[in-house]
This record gives sequence, structure tokens and C-alpha cells, in this order.
Amino acid sequence: MDIKYAKSNGSFIISLDGELDEYSAGGAKDILDRLILDNINAKKIIFDLTDITFMDSTGIGLLIGRYKKIKQFDKQVYISGANVAAEKVIQLAGLYNIMPKI
Repeated sequence: MDIKYAKSNGSFIISLDGELDEYSAGGAKDILDRLILDNINAKKIIFDLTDITFMDSTGIGLLIGRYKKIKQFDKQVYISGANVAAEKVIQLAGLYNIMPKI
């Protein structure tokens, strides 16, 4: 999985590319934690899932863990660009209840 990021209008956007599963989540966790802490002054943090090709429950767990870390700093967290397959997993997990779609 590739992780890209950008800042735009006070938002910190993290773009994930590839598969978000048990194999990729371990390495992604450390990278995401560092990026989040380095950019925690952003008004909101957005996970862009446009280029995710597969996501399972491990991916949901990864996103929930980052959500909890970000909420410690009282920041807003959003999801954008989920494809049909990822959207199903996100909706079944109820993730949009805590990380709205933007």
C-alpha cells in the first residue's frame, strides 16, 4: 500500500492506495501515526480512500485506531472517495457514524 498526503485549506488529507488488509495494516499504522501527529494542527483530517482496491475488517480497525488517536486532540475526521467495495465494509461497520463521508 502507498500512503500519500497533502495539506489544503486547513485540512490534512491522507490518501491510501492499494489494499488495506492484514498484510498492509501493520506497516501503515506506524506511518499514519507519525503523519497524524506531525500534522495534528490541521482543522480536519481526511482519509481519502479513492485508490483503495480492497479493504477488510483489519482496514476498518486501522481507521478506527487512527480515529481514536485524532479525537484525543479534539479534531474532526472524515472519509472520502470510498469505492463500492470499500463503501460496503465501511457502512456495515458503521464507520460513517464516527467518521462522516465528505
